[in-house]
Amino acid sequence: MSLSLNGPGLWYATRATGLVTLLLLTASVLLGVLTAGRFASDRWPRFLTVGLHRNVSLLIGVFLFLHIGTTVVDTYTNIPLISAFIPFSTSYKTGWLALGAVACDLMIALVVTSLVRNRLGHKTWRRIHWAAYLCWPVAVAHGLGAGTDRTTIWVFALTVLCVATVAAVATWGFVSSAKAGARGPHWRAPPPMARDTGCHPHPRAAPTPRTAAR
Repeated sequence: MSLSLNGPGLWYATRATGLVTLLLLTASVLLGVLTAGRFASDRWPRFLTVGLHRNVSLLIGVFLFLHIGTTVVDTYTNIPLISAFIPFSTSYKTGWLALGAVACDLMIALVVTSLVRNRLGHKTWRRIHWAAYLCWPVAVAHGLGAGTDRTTIWVFALTVLCVATVAAVATWGFVSSAKAGARGPHWRAPPPMARDTGCHPHPRAAPTPRTAAR
């Protein structure tokens, strides 16, 4: 039994790993928005969101590697390995594959900077990490343009579902940030005593008759 390098097997593998990568990248963006918005509840603590975000990001790297590998090995399209990292370096669907290279480069930048996060500092790392929000739409466009099964109903519906979900969660995150910003960076809810009675939380003791006479 021999493995064909230009048969349908590699095509299915390339499309499957590409779709799984898109789903994982979508989940990573959603978890990133929830983490940035400090979403938490009694049943879903914040450390669970952070841990899932980290593990999903690692899975993205695995399936991205498989996606690139099956694409390069497939001799039918004859796409060189360098095209996975350098845009416009292949004649096969040049523009759409260039978007894939840009998304891949952004993902590599996110992984590398996360590994050296302690040396970069939190602020610098956070600014670079915002590239994830650019990586995701570029990857979506790459999948729609380069994928030969983009006209398949379930593939198109899956892509639309990813876009709608990210848009909804991103809107929630934006609204939550806007509300927090309106309260001010040092805003705190007044203690129950101040809310209920209108008194200062630490009122001075009432003057005694002796002190009042003075």
